[in-house]
Amino acid sequence: MAKLTEIRWHGRGGQGAKTAALLFGEAALSEGRYIQAFPEYGPERTGAPVQSFNRISDEPITIHCHVRSPNVVVVLDPTLIGAVDVTAGLAPDGVIIVNTELPASQIKAKLQLDGRKLYTLDASTIAKETIGRDIPNTPMLGALVRVTGLLSYETVMGDTKKKLEKKFRSRPEIIEGNLKAIERAYNEVKGVQ
Repeated sequence: MAKLTEIRWHGRGGQGAKTAALLFGEAALSEGRYIQAFPEYGPERTGAPVQSFNRISDEPITIHCHVRSPNVVVVLDPTLIGAVDVTAGLAPDGVIIVNTELPASQIKAKLQLDGRKLYTLDASTIAKETIGRDIPNTPMLGALVRVTGLLSYETVMGDTKKKLEKKFRSRPEIIEGNLKAIERAYNEVKGVQ
C-alpha cells in the first residue's frame, strides 16, 4: 500500500490556508495522485484561526475526517504558536514549516520539536514584495513543495498558473506575483535539525 501523507495548514482567516490546500490538491490531481483538500469550517472571519487539510496518496483514500496525526504542518501565521497547539498530533518524524522572520533556533525552542524537522521562511515579506499584500499562502505552498518533494515544482507552477489565470484573467500582475512568490519561497526556505 502506498504511503498516505497528511498535511495540516494553520492560518488566520484571509491568509489563504484554504486556497493553498486547494491549489496543492489540484496540482496533485494533475500528477494523477489521489488527494483530499478541505478546510475546517467554523468562524471564518478575517483574523480568526483556521485550519485546512490535505491527504495525498498513490492509492484511493478511504478515510474522511480531519487530519489528527499530520506528517507535515504548515503555519502561515507565527502568532498562532502558543495560541494554538500547532504541533498537536505531529508525527515524531514530522515536518513543520513556519512563516516567520525570527531565527529558526528560536522557533524550534518555542515549539519543543524533539526529533521533528523545522523549516522556516519569511513568507510574509515575500508576499508583500511579490504580490503587494501580506497573504503568505502561495509562498508557503512553494516551501511545502521544496521541503516534502511530494509534487514536482513544475507541476505546481503550471497548475497554479492555470488556476490563477481563470480567477484573475484581467489582473496579470496578481498571477505573476503569486508565481514569483512560489519560486522565491521554493528557493529561500531553510531547515534546522
